[in-house]
Amino acid sequence: MPEIKIGVIGGTGLYDVEGLAEVEEIVLDTPFGNPSDSIITGSLDGVLVAFLPRHGRGHSIIPGEVPSRANIYALKSLGVESIIAINSVRSLREEIKQGDLVIPDQLIDRTKSRVNSFFGGGIVAHIQFAEPFCPSLRKLLYDTAREAGADAHAEGTYVVMEGPAFSTKAESNLHRSWGADIIGMTALPEARLAREAEICYAIVACATDYDVWHETEEEVGVGVVLETMRQQEELCKRIIKLAVPLISGLPSCGCPDALQGAIITAPYAMPPDTKTDLDLIIGKYIN
Repeated sequence: MPEIKIGVIGGTGLYDVEGLAEVEEIVLDTPFGNPSDSIITGSLDGVLVAFLPRHGRGHSIIPGEVPSRANIYALKSLGVESIIAINSVRSLREEIKQGDLVIPDQLIDRTKSRVNSFFGGGIVAHIQFAEPFCPSLRKLLYDTAREAGADAHAEGTYVVMEGPAFSTKAESNLHRSWGADIIGMTALPEARLAREAEICYAIVACATDYDVWHETEEEVGVGVVLETMRQQEELCKRIIKLAVPLISGLPSCGCPDALQGAIITAPYAMPPDTKTDLDLIIGKYIN
């Protein structure tokens, strides 16, 4: 099977990629369990793509139970080098309106109970994560979002909360005081794991409504939010279609060498089982 270099992780509302030809469904197991669902592969305008719904088809997995290690490992095993991730978020800023898209450049981690690294179990590595998203892929997603007709923001700080409940008003105002722009539940540990796996990763964040800090005369109804999500789904599908053919021509970045110098444990001290499980990720540095 030829390597598939581009992956798409679909969030709430995005459960397929339109226009795929030669579609196949692949069921994978990993050392970290099963991914969220089987992976759909196919050709989009001649480029091979692997699609994975983060919450499973039918949306049966809460954010804190998404098997992110299995998801990233499975995509890596297919040859994926770049991931476009779609995330639903709420806005913490007046200027980020309901229906806008944000291409975030920063993260704040407020999760509590998620396994956030491939490492441990006798193998230690410390990646650089100051810039949590691939800059080249971010720019492409912003440019294609504008081309697709979206009201898009080129940067923003994304607070990742545990969920599945939304914030209290006090929490929402605290996050605003930190300078955060959007809040959601799924960018981490996904982004960190992608960096450990040396995969370029960037997000299209879809603002479905304002977070609870926003004092409005009328609460936004569920029907309005669902219609916003439907419109954003169509925009995201257009962005993916525009971006995929251009990814191979992106400027080089540091993502493919993120583990260079990051692995601390000497190969002779690595437990054999852990070393085998991580060979896909660390093999080029220790073999």
